[in-house]
Amino acid sequence: MMMSAKPDVTETVKRRLAFQKAFSQEHGGWRKKSLIADAKFETAARCTSHIETRKPLTDLKPYQLFLQVVCSHGTFAHVTGTAKQSPLICDLKLLEETDPERKEIWFPRIISELDACTHLITRFEPDLDYTHPGFADKNYRLRRKEIADIAFEYRYGHEIPRVQYTEEENATWGHVYRKLKELYPTHACREHIEVFNTLEQEGGYCDGNIPQLEDVSNFLKRKTGFQLRPVAGLLTARDFLASLAFRTFQCTQYVRHGAKPDHSPEPDCIHELLGHVPMLADPKFALFAQELGLASLGVSDENIEKFSTLFWFTVEFGLCRQDGEVRAYGAGMLSSYGELDYCLSGEPTVKEFDPVTTALQEYKDDDFQPNLFVVDSFDDMMVKMRKYTATIERPFELHYDPYTLSVKVLDHTSALSEVANGLQRDVDSLMNAINRLKRPS
Repeated sequence: MMMSAKPDVTETVKRRLAFQKAFSQEHGGWRKKSLIADAKFETAARCTSHIETRKPLTDLKPYQLFLQVVCSHGTFAHVTGTAKQSPLICDLKLLEETDPERKEIWFPRIISELDACTHLITRFEPDLDYTHPGFADKNYRLRRKEIADIAFEYRYGHEIPRVQYTEEENATWGHVYRKLKELYPTHACREHIEVFNTLEQEGGYCDGNIPQLEDVSNFLKRKTGFQLRPVAGLLTARDFLASLAFRTFQCTQYVRHGAKPDHSPEPDCIHELLGHVPMLADPKFALFAQELGLASLGVSDENIEKFSTLFWFTVEFGLCRQDGEVRAYGAGMLSSYGELDYCLSGEPTVKEFDPVTTALQEYKDDDFQPNLFVVDSFDDMMVKMRKYTATIERPFELHYDPYTLSVKVLDHTSALSEVANGLQRDVDSLMNAINRLKRPS
């Protein structure tokens, strides 16, 4: 699932800025616009709590503007950097800075609390995005809403309701399915191919009809313990990553518009079922996805954005080396004929995956990716990610309990002892197995 990070809402600092804005014949009309508009401060607009202007004493003096913003350190640097690049602003001063008490960032502790992780990013939805193929199709928008409403009503523990897909929706699925199946043998990674074949044998995958999420979820549970839950659209990065921590993948049920079956501006069930599900049925990749989710719990918004970017260049658009060739393992490519063909065409710039630099790489969510990252193996990728997440500031350590499907904060000795005892039982079991293998037959 393609994803977008949240605007800054935590780890905030209140700052009061003073801008001196030049007045000249060339820019004489600036007063008719707002500071936000003509300086292109889209980010500042989201976090501005107060703004005022003061007229100059003479026409030769610059106007003064006072802007109060409440934002994270990263957003503040972006706002001031943008201001300094503007030819209209001749001076910038930080008048005061107030750091309020750090607010604890909420995150789910038990799997049922994922019912609260349903915040959506709506900019790609057909009601709002005029470039969406379904923007002018009222019937499509109503159908999408009908299916999306299932997710709004869903609660943990419920069976995922089944959708009676139309003939057109099944035809769209079949079109994409057949085209991608032609490319998988030469473009997809080994893990995806193996699981995809198993899904055709055991999971009900075929080109004739769209699989039901409940059936696919049960398949995933048997393979890696992952499960699906329906979602109404594109989730915020924090909510989506938090779900992965509990081996839960939030999955759409609606289908892309039939007029453009090879592309969808938002995640749909074709993207989820053909791209993500096969990879989440692989044990190593499932563990990587969960560890990425666990690392995201309780971190700052700036780090959420970095984890979101790392997710984008691995789970969505990752490449790997296998048997002397480069293959795709990212769901964004494995669910799009055009993306899958393009990623191995030699056109994109392919770099070695390094979490530190990859986390800062800009990406496009509305076109082919000009930059991609390749790993030598999933093991190598996991080692690099574990080293990276160890450097992320977080005032606590977490442990996932697979028996209660919960995360525990390791902030006291009894919690540490409980985890240590569990590890000791696992070690004892492993040693017993090793000793049995050493015995002569």
